[in-house]
Amino acid sequence: MAASSDDRTKHPTAFCLWLGLAAMLVCAGGEVAHAADLTVAGATPNAAPAPVPWLLGDWDGARTRLLNAGIDFQFGYTSELAGNATGGQRQQVAYTDQWTFGTTFDLAKLGVVPGGTIQVTWTDRNGSNLSDDARLGTLQQVQELFGRGQTLRLTQFWYDQKFIDGLVDWKIGRITFGEDFASFACDFQNLTFCGAQPGNLVGNYIYNWPVSQWATRLKFNLPGFGYFQFGVYDANPNYLKVSQSALPVLYSGSTGLLIPAEIAWLPKFGNLQGSYKFGGWYDTSTAPDVVTDINGNPAVLSGQPLLQSRGRYGAYVSFVQQVIRPSQASSAGMLSLFFNATMADRRTATTDYQIAGGLTYTGPFQLRPEDDIGFAVGTTHVNSRIAWSEELQNLAGLGPVAVQGNEYVMELYYTYRPLAGLQVRPNIQYVIDPGGTSRNANALVFGLKTVANF
Repeated sequence: MAASSDDRTKHPTAFCLWLGLAAMLVCAGGEVAHAADLTVAGATPNAAPAPVPWLLGDWDGARTRLLNAGIDFQFGYTSELAGNATGGQRQQVAYTDQWTFGTTFDLAKLGVVPGGTIQVTWTDRNGSNLSDDARLGTLQQVQELFGRGQTLRLTQFWYDQKFIDGLVDWKIGRITFGEDFASFACDFQNLTFCGAQPGNLVGNYIYNWPVSQWATRLKFNLPGFGYFQFGVYDANPNYLKVSQSALPVLYSGSTGLLIPAEIAWLPKFGNLQGSYKFGGWYDTSTAPDVVTDINGNPAVLSGQPLLQSRGRYGAYVSFVQQVIRPSQASSAGMLSLFFNATMADRRTATTDYQIAGGLTYTGPFQLRPEDDIGFAVGTTHVNSRIAWSEELQNLAGLGPVAVQGNEYVMELYYTYRPLAGLQVRPNIQYVIDPGGTSRNANALVFGLKTVANF
């Protein structure tokens, strides 16, 4: 829910005091909690120590007994508060959140199928988005949690089977793209640094959490090296619909198949773990050219329909490397670096590349060994063919239109862990040329991300 733009939020100083008060209230009240970054699939070396147990405890030991028997419940809450001190058309405060309810069934422990796992997860999103409310004009949201409909969704509904002592891993069902491909931690609040980059760049057909698709994935674990995997996803815009989003329905209207592939090298240098992923995708759907009409001319001038052609594609890399880790038994003093880069084809992609890099450091203070600090910088680029089209509009007198290029983002956060299962993460974001144009004022955004596992 967005705060009203009264006198408190019209001045940066007043806004900072207001946000500071909100942070203290959240820290003081353990109930305002958030789900551990459940959007992150697959362990990544840059992640801070995994949240231990649960905020509501072990239910007098029942939770542990169920876990040992093969049933693991997940109850989580995530909230993101954001307000702009500068930038946008008005100063605003916005709040968005997500509830997560899931269960993992370990079929081996349950005595049903050795190597089998079933996962069922629902998510429920609510709230509003500062990028829209304050009209920041950004390409990437300053609250990554918002989007894809503020509604209840079936986010995971899959079966996973391991063969040959885990060397072969097969998954089938309703799967989110980013839990297997280009998976990356979601500790930052700006979408530039959160989750699978392909879904951030070409989100019109690659859907990140909480949207899942009917899909299958086959993975080959390569001892001493890493793994190779590929998948086949149903390409269908109807997964974005709110109606029946909580049910495992089969939607009509498929446009083709989305086929990603990824190879990963997972080296270990002493006690320093690394992760180096190289991947790409091809979508067999027919899609419109972003600029050219059916006659090969700029559609913005001719007014003719856009040229349709088959196939959309792209490639990515995602590197994470621990560079300092004093002790294998503890994460205190651990420094990790990361680099992500994704490029999409210029025929069909409105934004055609995104690059981000940064670091995380755990245990910045001796008395807070589990806390961590993160800093990242990144950019998202508007397809230069679109910039050329915008220049044509201006030359033809159809403007004035802002010619778009790169949007640049920086974010700094601190994670405070007051209790097991609870993370409070204040952050500061600075967006240069929102929307890839200097016509939009640079935005200074203060945020607060709260994550709780119940």
